[in-house]
Amino acid sequence: MREFPSFTADLNALADWLKDCDVDTVAMESTGVYWIPLFELLESRGFTVLLVNARHVKNVSGRKSDVLDCQWLQQLMSYGLLRGAFRPTDEVCVLRALTRQRATLLRSQARQVQHMQKALTQMNIQFANVISDVVGETGQRILRAIVAGERDGNVLAAMKDVRIHASHDEIIKSLQGNWRGEHLFALKQALALFDFIGTQLAECDREIERQLQCLQTHDGNREKVRKKASPAMRPSLICAPNYSKCAVLISLALMALM
Repeated sequence: MREFPSFTADLNALADWLKDCDVDTVAMESTGVYWIPLFELLESRGFTVLLVNARHVKNVSGRKSDVLDCQWLQQLMSYGLLRGAFRPTDEVCVLRALTRQRATLLRSQARQVQHMQKALTQMNIQFANVISDVVGETGQRILRAIVAGERDGNVLAAMKDVRIHASHDEIIKSLQGNWRGEHLFALKQALALFDFIGTQLAECDREIERQLQCLQTHDGNREKVRKKASPAMRPSLICAPNYSKCAVLISLALMALM
């Protein structure tokens, strides 16, 4: 039993030690995102790495420490009782990370829309009640004019699109408020953040498109290929009594980096 810190140099030392011990298969518990650096490093060094779902063995009594848990999982692994979780190829992992980042940006942009609506409500600007989408074409024109200093309802109402059902007078009435400076400031900042996140989304979309083009490359052969049985359908790969070398589960001491 050996314990390694989570610094990159120590993870490389861990991989070197496993090579010296003639280990070829490693089982790891999936804990948050802490397993990802070690998983990728061990894969790049040629190890067969199985990511084990901790829920499958968490109810075993007496396994409440990293050391005991490590020994128990190593024993289960040596009997072939553990199954590695599915992990896609590197190209798909890149695409998945990009799409998740895009979803995070969309949520952040939606929060800025809520902040804009809050600032308008605090000034009693009932603009959102007559125009369904404040970030649509009409809403954006009027909001940007307000931030630029325009307060004349007639001028602002004239910016509406022909598709807006609200009348000119209704829009003028909805734009009558107190125009307090602190709320205008909050509106200005929320609109600026909305625009900034929009540029980040455009950059993210370009990167996703580039990755999709990489995934679409093929040799042009569209003939049907006989499907092979997946590893999950091969009992010999899952329930084999022994592995060629030794199966080791590594328990990392993931220390907080101060």
